[in-house]
Amino acid sequence: MHVVAVLAFDGVSAFDLTIPCQVFPFAAHDDGSPAYEVRVCADRAVTAAAGPVEPFQLSSPYRWEDARTADTVIVPGVPASQTPHPDVIRLLREVAAGGTRVASICTGAFVLARAGLLDGRRATTHWQFADELAGWFPGTRVDPSVLFIDEGQVLTSAGVAAGLDLCLHMVRRDHGATMAGRVARLMVMAPQRSGGQAQFIEYRAPEDDSADLGATMRWMRDKLGEPLTVADIAAHAMMSKRSLARHFRAQTGTTPQRWLLALRLQRARELLEGTDLPLRRVAVATGFGSLETLRHHFTRQVGTTPSAYRAAFRM
Repeated sequence: MHVVAVLAFDGVSAFDLTIPCQVFPFAAHDDGSPAYEVRVCADRAVTAAAGPVEPFQLSSPYRWEDARTADTVIVPGVPASQTPHPDVIRLLREVAAGGTRVASICTGAFVLARAGLLDGRRATTHWQFADELAGWFPGTRVDPSVLFIDEGQVLTSAGVAAGLDLCLHMVRRDHGATMAGRVARLMVMAPQRSGGQAQFIEYRAPEDDSADLGATMRWMRDKLGEPLTVADIAAHAMMSKRSLARHFRAQTGTTPQRWLLALRLQRARELLEGTDLPLRRVAVATGFGSLETLRHHFTRQVGTTPSAYRAAFRM
């Protein structure tokens, strides 16, 4: 069983702390056996923060040292300026050196950065603190526009609820889209949110109702198997291509092409896992047109070929 250790220390965000405790226990194999064991690790009773609510204490039977035997170690959010306990820094460095997967939620990225685990990597955090992370740790390439970043062994997520997206992504990465979909349904959340954190940074009201691309995005989903161009999408939205790009980025944090590519890849995963469709038919059904194009994008984004993915995650 995959063991997930969640580190708890003074100032930890109660919401961030409980996200892994909610997501991973919902993941189960077809025979009902759990896919993960979650351990909250705290060396003593710690004070947790819950927004404007009065802080409260929590304790756990597991200690920080128990995280050494975990397969994944998760660092929840803490005040960005807080200096982590030296034992936490040492623990993170040692488990990372041993190959353990390490992830952070929200401002937990500052703890990973102080441990040196984000040097030379892309990372994200809550958009309010992205400039501080980039300024304090110039060796980290901070991207505030995304919900989470998967750098292989080290993963980081954006603010607060983006921890849900990150944990669900890890379930998907470990066990495939089918199990992640079951977890998402049990948690009453989207299996994969479109766009990134940028959609939450933009607070200005749209100039008119045409800025809402919901109808066009639904149309793109319905036309997934067709060779849509930016001109086609702009025509449906009744905008110029330039205006479409501006409104699309403001609403989703990405471009129409990238949003459509992510949608096609997700659908390809589902077909590879849940059907016996030949790979060429999967390519056509998802709008890639040819197996060569599907293989190119799939390998680049997922890190393996469609045939290898099907062999690993076939239902």
